Amino acid sequence: MHILGIETSCDDTGVAIYSHEAGLLSCALHSQTALHAQYGGVVPELASRDHLSKLLPLVQQTLVESGLTSKDIDGIAYTAGPGLMGALLVGAAFAKSLGHAWAVPTLGIHHMEGHLLAVMLEEHRPTFPFLALLVSGGHTMLVAVEGVGRYQILGETRDDAVGEAFDKTAKLLGLPYPGGAELAALAITGDPSRFYFPRPMLDKPGLDFSFSGLKTAVLHTVRAQPIVDQQTKADIARAFEDAVVETLWRKCERALKKTGFTRLVVAGGVGANQALRQQLQIGMSKRGGELFFPRSVFCTDNGAMIAYAGCLRFQARQQDETLEIQIKPRWSLEDLSA
Repeated sequence: MHILGIETSCDDTGVAIYSHEAGLLSCALHSQTALHAQYGGVVPELASRDHLSKLLPLVQQTLVESGLTSKDIDGIAYTAGPGLMGALLVGAAFAKSLGHAWAVPTLGIHHMEGHLLAVMLEEHRPTFPFLALLVSGGHTMLVAVEGVGRYQILGETRDDAVGEAFDKTAKLLGLPYPGGAELAALAITGDPSRFYFPRPMLDKPGLDFSFSGLKTAVLHTVRAQPIVDQQTKADIARAFEDAVVETLWRKCERALKKTGFTRLVVAGGVGANQALRQQLQIGMSKRGGELFFPRSVFCTDNGAMIAYAGCLRFQARQQDETLEIQIKPRWSLEDLSA
């Protein structure tokens, strides 16, 4: 079975082909970072238009790289939500049209399920059950994963997602868009002892997150400095990253104790952060557990994770029943079927 995966939930256009026998055959990704950089953030209308212009060339590219033709494709999986409404509509309409033209079934996939299962694209992969820390620009949550489609959200953010907090803090420091990666790079040269920021919600029971207060603490610190030179920016960036990393790990530790799980999976764009990976590796080693994460290219939005999730669900005989375009900009993981 060969599945074409299409990802257009936000500002990355991803297309991939996955085989249930041979694994990932090809994967192509177009980033819109340069397009949105001049605006300091994603412009939904521009994102939708760019997806529309890039999808067909990327599909053609993946077919060539895989050595397949349209006749070899057995199904098309696309991101149906959550995400930007316009971007989702472009991907869904394209997938439905292509499926109709090629006479193959289509299936809408949950974007976050794709992230949760992206680690299965690696040789070093976990067995069920496991705890997943899902951290991205739009999501921060802890999920108990019992199997495909069997998800329980244990905790999630009450305000800013962690990736959003990274980007907003980077903007406060005058770093270029997208700021999260820039802040992480700057933090490497920062003095960890100069500033200290609160670890939000660690003094309260439960597994929910909150990062808006941390962002506000950074704002007050920046304003209190007579001169915000490059070293001061690095020191603030380091203190911010340390606060985020410690908060995420301590929440993971609580969730591991609660569930009794010994395996932790990190997914989402912020999962590529090296400081976070190092802290989680140290923490899991001390607990005698195992840490899993996909390679960096599969942490961010990509077509491979959608193709993989789609392949599993097609094998379970799931598919869209009609040609009607249905997307879900807001869609809980817990609403998925097993």
